[in-house]
Amino acid sequence: MPTDCIDYRELPQFSELIRDYLDQKASVQPLYHRYPSLSHFEAQCQEKAAHYSTALRNDLVTEWRRQYEGFTLSEATEAHLNALHEPTTFTITTGHQLNLFTGPVFFWYKIISVINLCKSLQKTYPHYRFVPVYWMATEDHDFEEIQSFRWGDEKITWETSQQGAVGRFVLDASFEGVRNRINTAFPDSERGHFLKALFHASYAEGRTLAEATRYLVHQLFDEEGLLIFDGDQTWGKTAFLPYAMREIQEQITYKTNQETLERMSSYKAQVNPRELNLFYLESGIRERLTREGDWIIRHDSGIRYALEDFKRLCETQPDCLSPNVLLRPLYQEIVLPNLAYIGGGGEIAYWLQLKTQFQQFEVPFPMLILRNAVLHATAKQAKKATKLGVTFADLFLSTSDLRTRVVQTIQTVHYDFTAQKKLLQEHFAVLEKLAVQTDPSFMGAVKAQTQKQLKGLEHLEKRLLRAEKKKHEVHLNAVEALQLELFPSRGLQERSVNFSSFYLAYGPEWITRLYAELDPLHPYFSVMVWE
Repeated sequence: MPTDCIDYRELPQFSELIRDYLDQKASVQPLYHRYPSLSHFEAQCQEKAAHYSTALRNDLVTEWRRQYEGFTLSEATEAHLNALHEPTTFTITTGHQLNLFTGPVFFWYKIISVINLCKSLQKTYPHYRFVPVYWMATEDHDFEEIQSFRWGDEKITWETSQQGAVGRFVLDASFEGVRNRINTAFPDSERGHFLKALFHASYAEGRTLAEATRYLVHQLFDEEGLLIFDGDQTWGKTAFLPYAMREIQEQITYKTNQETLERMSSYKAQVNPRELNLFYLESGIRERLTREGDWIIRHDSGIRYALEDFKRLCETQPDCLSPNVLLRPLYQEIVLPNLAYIGGGGEIAYWLQLKTQFQQFEVPFPMLILRNAVLHATAKQAKKATKLGVTFADLFLSTSDLRTRVVQTIQTVHYDFTAQKKLLQEHFAVLEKLAVQTDPSFMGAVKAQTQKQLKGLEHLEKRLLRAEKKKHEVHLNAVEALQLELFPSRGLQERSVNFSSFYLAYGPEWITRLYAELDPLHPYFSVMVWE
């Protein structure tokens, strides 16, 4: 079945900032370095090559091989690791939380967007090598966001009392209930058995959540050469340490973000910076750091360090530092020979706050690319939409706006009082001229009467529209029911449904089609219809 493509700019789910970014409007241009197009990657490669040393490359490969100890690597993955020694090899990166069993399905769209972009770049620039990377958010501490994944109408959830960086959580006895639920949830079919085996092999007892996620993602994408990076380790933090020390001493992120947010005041800020954008990290603990004069303070415990003592602590234990959401991008771009970051609308929005920060730290700013997005529908649902007279783009509207759109399409009598309002305003304009000539004090009364009459027309218009909606209630209910099928809880399908639902329904063809059709340099929301 064909795939419909809806321009992101037409959809209410995308913010004004993202729509203006895609349109490359003048108000957004100061917030990015190069707009993502194939022709701009040559300059990005040259700039990154000049800022990324051979020594750093060799250390990166050594660290990556350490992280992959015990894994069997595909030819593609092995080739990518070897290629990273060369000054002409670069990465394209996405990052994501350690959601249970990959969490919402858009995780897949992120990864495949990265892989497909590398393939496109390889064809365009054969003298370079491009390596897809998934950066695991192992230092995140918001466990509630990742502890579940949706299966049908229920959530399969891991309950644990562990705290701190989620990547360090251990799959202990508390995880057994999740394993048991997987055995009963997935069907006894070839596809069901595949998913069960994949889950149990990945989430083996005694592993950390980071280790389990690496195993799972490696099994899914190793053949495509995807490299998986865990930033919670000593080598990367050592490379990051000089920048972290500057952050502590100069509060660069806070100052540059404040300046940027003033420039982009017409847009809603995605993340508000703190004066110090670092955490203290150790087993079971991730505490926000603050600074008071020459003291560094762990916010939750109140433990204080003299500034010089804290510097010495970080020099001996660099992995005790953990960047927050506004410093993690800098950390990533310091340790990777990276050209572009692919993320969702919210991610791109906070990256757009960071260009000046990168300039202050003298680190090249990557290109920012909106990931691919997909809505899956059955052929039956597509036929139902046609019968009801709605498009897939219509179904992205809020329920209220959708009902209004449908009524305006099918109603036989139209209640648009625009002409009447215009005529009313013209009549009262004449009265205003008479009032000025007669007694200027009457102007207020004339203007008040104008507003009263206009509001009366608007009220009548709304009442007639409500009556029209009631007249077509059966039709509208059918449209709303279809919307709920495709937008669970009235949210985007990709933000709640797990990939397992689609794999069980469509098998390996589902994955093959994603690789065949997704292209992150084309800003469209794909609607894939399945027989």
